[in-house]
Amino acid sequence: MLIDTRVRKSPYWELSMQAGCWRASIYNRMYHPRGYVSREDGGMMAEYRPLVTDVTLWNVAVERQIQVKGPDAEAFVNYVITRDATKIPVMRARYVILCNEAGGILNDPILLRVAIDEFWFSLSDTDLMLWLQGVNVGKGFDVTIAEIDVSPVQIQGPKSVDVIADLVGEEGRELPSYGLLEAQVGGHDVIISQTGFTGEKGYEIYLKDSTKYAEDMWNAVLEAGVPYNLKVVAPSHHRRIAAGILSWGQDMDFETYPFQVNLSYQVPRKKEADYVGKARLEEVRAQIEAGAPPFKTQLVGLLIGGKPITDYAPDFWLVSASADGEAVGYVTSPWYSPELEANIAMAHVPVEATALGTEYWVHLPEPFADTEGEPVRAEVVEMPFRPSVNPNQRELLKGRGLDAAV
Repeated sequence: MLIDTRVRKSPYWELSMQAGCWRASIYNRMYHPRGYVSREDGGMMAEYRPLVTDVTLWNVAVERQIQVKGPDAEAFVNYVITRDATKIPVMRARYVILCNEAGGILNDPILLRVAIDEFWFSLSDTDLMLWLQGVNVGKGFDVTIAEIDVSPVQIQGPKSVDVIADLVGEEGRELPSYGLLEAQVGGHDVIISQTGFTGEKGYEIYLKDSTKYAEDMWNAVLEAGVPYNLKVVAPSHHRRIAAGILSWGQDMDFETYPFQVNLSYQVPRKKEADYVGKARLEEVRAQIEAGAPPFKTQLVGLLIGGKPITDYAPDFWLVSASADGEAVGYVTSPWYSPELEANIAMAHVPVEATALGTEYWVHLPEPFADTEGEPVRAEVVEMPFRPSVNPNQRELLKGRGLDAAV
């Protein structure tokens, strides 16, 4: 990729290059490290091993932090997210979605409530700040909305709790899922959350004044990780797929309803306050319950044949209902799972044919197909593919027989 001044580099960019980053993509108009171990040395599958056995450090500064602050912060946030912001305590985080008036998903950030009058949106890959500011032009809430100089890294893997405890003390071990903790790392102020883009134990460290202190914090984490065999790696999409964690732009976008991608629980049945998209989302839910959903495809989990898919898919591979049939859907996020010894994937398939065990055929490219030009068999299976160390809200609600957060 061409590296120039038109796309922003994060405060950790040069540190990532020093750690061996050899490729990147663009995410939120920033360079996003996407590979450290060369293909010859095992590539992404080699980066996967320390995530599931030890601990890893990720540069995820592309999760830009948009601050909403002021007397009306809670009311404004409650208006733009589907869940009930009034129920989020100070120093807790939530996974949330924001929808447009047509019910399409605009972004699925982690929302941090750092004060009674201050929230941070830790963004997925859409420029949400401009939309938030635009909403407030018409609504006039008493808030300021701006990007702040805070940049996160993720510490992910079974030994992440040991690294965090060594950095900030035993209080770090007691941090609950989606809990927040004010601390110092490398001598500088941070907020730590127990969150992450995997189904493993994991944390995010949000460094304040990151353009000044990135190197101090990064090196402190590296030093603390030495006893635990910490490795700097790229975000592990194979593990997030196994956990059923969605990626905006791959598994969903502006035209996708939450109900299509296992996010029904993000549309509460008891939230009285109005929010952007509420009327349409409630209408869609009523249509679904009447047996007439206004969409054609649903996201499912697939077990897929073929050779191991050991790197990022360069395209959305087509899915057919029979080996010689026309395409009826497409794969969004595929990868090989070493634990399951099979290719796993998320895919959009016809909403009327999503039952577990349903057979499909996936048109893999030549490197992964058993026979060039011939599709491989796939089967609809339960997601997540593997249990999560910290089950997400969808998993918890499903276990309780519920379909929505209050």
